[in-house]
Amino acid sequence: MAPTEKKQKLSTSETVSPSLSKTDLKKKKKTKKKKVSKSLITTSPSHSEKDLVTLSPSLISKVDVEKAMKKQNDVAMFLAEKVISAVAENSNFVFSPASINAALTMVAVSSPDETLRSSILSFLRSYSVDELKAVFSEIATIVLADGSASGGPKISNVNGVWLEQSLGVDPSLKDLFENFFKATCALVDFRFKAEEVREEVNAWASRHTNGLIKDILLPGMVTSDTDRIYGNALYFKGTWEQKFPKSLTSDLEFHLLNGGSVTVPFMRNNKNQYVEQYEGFKVLKLPFRQSGDINRQYSMYFYLPDAKDGLSSLVKRVASSSSSSTCGFLDSHTPRKQVEVGQFCIPKFKIEFGFEASSALNLDSVSLRHKALVEIDEDGAEAAAVTVSCGGRGFSGKRIDFVANHPFLFMIREDKTGTVLFVGQIFDPSKSASA
Repeated sequence: MAPTEKKQKLSTSETVSPSLSKTDLKKKKKTKKKKVSKSLITTSPSHSEKDLVTLSPSLISKVDVEKAMKKQNDVAMFLAEKVISAVAENSNFVFSPASINAALTMVAVSSPDETLRSSILSFLRSYSVDELKAVFSEIATIVLADGSASGGPKISNVNGVWLEQSLGVDPSLKDLFENFFKATCALVDFRFKAEEVREEVNAWASRHTNGLIKDILLPGMVTSDTDRIYGNALYFKGTWEQKFPKSLTSDLEFHLLNGGSVTVPFMRNNKNQYVEQYEGFKVLKLPFRQSGDINRQYSMYFYLPDAKDGLSSLVKRVASSSSSSTCGFLDSHTPRKQVEVGQFCIPKFKIEFGFEASSALNLDSVSLRHKALVEIDEDGAEAAAVTVSCGGRGFSGKRIDFVANHPFLFMIREDKTGTVLFVGQIFDPSKSASA
């Protein structure tokens, strides 16, 4: 990561559910609706067109948002294991459950295809479109709001939609994208300028990830048959609460699965750390600097198996426990207090990974392309992802070593909601995995 932060201005998406006054409703009823292609009219099994833009207060109150968000956190770990086993077994890997969730929510809420909508609801283990929208709104307005002004992490969460211009756009659909999802809604010419649209989407993705994610859509992925593209771009840059002195960074061996090793830079510091020992593995929590924001706390977690070849088993354990436990694996395996550490070091790394999410996740009903990148150094962590769908305190008396010199799992979370922003695994920190 460059020592000097890039100066490019980042957009931040905030999502709100606008309330309509009685006057607004009367005006809405008087507005004459245009006749458009049926393929762009969005309906929900329980809502008419006029309900698309916002949830009514009574409907929102029926959704237990906190429970729904916890459920999505468990789904994130289930998805991680599924993707790893499909496309990244025994290799470096990173992806963003939050970005994938945002893109799929846009597809489900706006799609006229009830079968597609039901498929996404089942995939995300959501009871209804209302639940999806409630979770989306909570994550966008609280978890993914930019915190740099108050000294916290810089976050950019941007949505975009590209629609075939010849099909027209229903006003309620445009309102849904622009006012609820806060998405840029562009009418484009897929029929004759598909390649130009692909380049436009790629430029959009790069722009909103500070240049980290390029070429999310490869040649041939956008054709004259494409009718719409949904996109989510997520960027995160946080500074460690306790930075690692660069003078203490030194090269050490990282053990590989094949019995060999690579020499890479390892970071150290002499501070007490949030570390906990569990059966068969340890967990390290590195909080990011938050400053004046007391409503949120972001941290990066490292899950280090005791056995040098134990990561695959640990990933399966996390996934299976998340799908069956009432409290969830992540919340029940979180270090709560700082302890004195003996040996302590973690490797610097930068990894990037792209994949066809629809095939990896067996989500045949929707086309989904995903790409993510994470880099950590002595100052902090920088991470980005793009998803595109075409169609305590206190000390213990015992020291705990935490030497991450063999394959481990990591993630970036917002601690108060538990929302998982990024998940990944490191098998060889000397390599940058890309697909």
